[in-house]
Formats: sequence, structure tokens, C-alpha cells
Amino acid sequence: MNLELGLDAIEYGQSARRAFEAAGGDELVIRADADPAGRDGLLGPVLRQLGAFDLRPRTDADELEAAAALCRSAGYHCVPYPVAECLAAPADLDVDGLIIIDEHAPAAAVAGLDKRWVAVTLGGARSAVVVQSAVRPALVADLTLTGISGDGAADVALGLVLPAWTLLGMLDRAMDLTVEHVRLREQFGQPLSRFQGVQFQLTDAEVERAGLEMLAKYALASIAAGRPEAVDDALATRAAALEAAEVVFRVCHQLHGAVGFCDETVLSWLSRYSQPLRRLPWGLSRTRDLLVQRAGRAGLRGLYA
Repeated sequence: MNLELGLDAIEYGQSARRAFEAAGGDELVIRADADPAGRDGLLGPVLRQLGAFDLRPRTDADELEAAAALCRSAGYHCVPYPVAECLAAPADLDVDGLIIIDEHAPAAAVAGLDKRWVAVTLGGARSAVVVQSAVRPALVADLTLTGISGDGAADVALGLVLPAWTLLGMLDRAMDLTVEHVRLREQFGQPLSRFQGVQFQLTDAEVERAGLEMLAKYALASIAAGRPEAVDDALATRAAALEAAEVVFRVCHQLHGAVGFCDETVLSWLSRYSQPLRRLPWGLSRTRDLLVQRAGRAGLRGLYA
């Protein structure tokens, strides 16, 4: 199984990163945070120019890879838009996007967007969504659900894996920012990057990030191949993404110090806007529990075995 993205997908992801940078880069999340209702006008034209809404990741393996690369680029610039959810929209429903939910506390970072959503549980139950007007931090809104007919089991794997690629992009950026910071910041007359303790911490974080990248590629290939274990692979990818995020953001905040929690630093915004991805639809403990329930005694196959 080839786990590397195709050259076209890689080039598309790079083009998307440049487009987000040209559209405002790190200022995009600040502007959207101040005006949630304006983020569709802020980012919709950029995504349409990239052809994002024309991608068909469910039916074409190359476009699936392109969708993953786009989500990663969106995460890298902390793009305040549910790109992954829009790309995961079911083909058999007239909706704009798909949200994987916990049926006991449905919520998503879709506040201020005039879009039609369908919600799907891990078991495949579909619901029409009404987004409540009250906005929680990081553009999160509670959802009111109305059950609809149809089985959404085929939606679950893609709906879990694409947000993991967004989180991977955030971890890419957090590492890049931190490496740059420790090279420039001096302590006791030398850059922080020369201290062994700093090098060990960065190595630990990079191992987690690189491991997630490999597992995310495997889960993508699992979906493309139509493997019956694709949902299990997607859950395992989510668990790995949450574990990696804990390590990477902890190390990056420690090495940045207090400045890493200030709004003047990009790391602060990345950390804050990673929270919906890390907590919704489930946190790490619940994700692990669901994975154990599904995999049972059979366990996982492939890279997860």
C-alpha cells in the first residue's frame, strides 16, 4: 500500500497554503473571531477559487488526497472555516457539509455560517441540523437535531479522518513556530536550540507529529481502498491525533513560555482553535473507549496492529 500523497495533491496543498497566506494568513482567524458571521464572506471566495467545493473525495482517490492536503493547509494557517466538514458532505443529500457528533452533546465549530448541515453519529444515524445562535469560544455552537431517514455509516470514516488532517496542519505550524523561536531566543548567551533539554523536547514532539502523519496517510488509503475496517482506522487516527496534539502543544507552550499564551503570538491562536478539533465530537478518553468497543477482541490491522 503506497502511503505517500501524489504529486498533484502535494502541489494543490502548497497552492492552498499560498492562497490562504495571500488572503490574510494569520489575520484570518483574528478577523473571524471578531465577526463570526463574516467568515463565509472572508473565506468562501478563497475556497471557491481553489475549487475546494468541486472536489469529490468520496468517488476519486486523487481528489481524496487533494482534500486531505487542503485540510492540512487550512490547519497550518488556522483557517477559521469548517473545510473538512464541507469536503465530507454526503453525495446523496442536498447539504453543504457533514458533522460527526456525540448524540448526547451535539456541537460544532460552525457558528455564524448560513449552511445546511447533516449530523451523523458513530453508529450511522443521520439528523438534520439547526445551529443555535449562542456562540461558545472558538466559534463553537450547540446543535439542535431532527432525525432523518438513511444510513450514514459510509460517512463516518471520511468525517473523522479529514479533521485529523486539519489538526495535523496545526501541529506542523506549531512545530515550525517553536523551532524558529528557540533558534532566535537566547538564554545564558546562546540560542535555546543548543540546549540538550530543548532538543529532547522537540524530538519527542516531532516523533508524535511524524507518527500522526503516517497514520493519517494510512487511514486515507484505507478509505480509498474501501476497507471494511476504515471506521476503526479512522478512530485510531483520531486517537493518535489527540495524543500527538497533547504532546506537541505542551512542548511548544513550554518552550515559548508565557508569550505563547498571548494573543500577539500565532501559537496562542493555534492552540485555542485546535480545541474544537480535540474535544468534538469526543475527547481522547471517549475516543479510545469507542475504539476498544469497535475493535473488540479482533484488534486492529495494518499499521495499527
